[in-house]
Amino acid sequence: MTNFLMFFQGGLGALGGLLPMLLIIAVFYMLLIRPQQKRQKQLQETISQLKAGDRIVTTGGVIGTITTVRDTSFLIRSADKSILEIARSAVAGIDEEEKK
Repeated sequence: MTNFLMFFQGGLGALGGLLPMLLIIAVFYMLLIRPQQKRQKQLQETISQLKAGDRIVTTGGVIGTITTVRDTSFLIRSADKSILEIARSAVAGIDEEEKK
């Protein structure tokens, strides 16, 4: 019977040592990974709904107005006469000053 108790305590000790690590992983998932996945999904939905005339900001910081929508890219006007072709993945979001 004492062997059984020693085995049970040893097994619980190993589980007890693993429990804090599992809690840390769970907290990181809830506070960091999950919100980032949500933001990424929301950005992908926003990019899929962009149309000509929308004002966007790229990951490089370029602000421009979409002139043409293509399958994998956008043509944007960033100044009076400059037209840039950017990949869809380069869009960081919609320009907030347009809404104001």
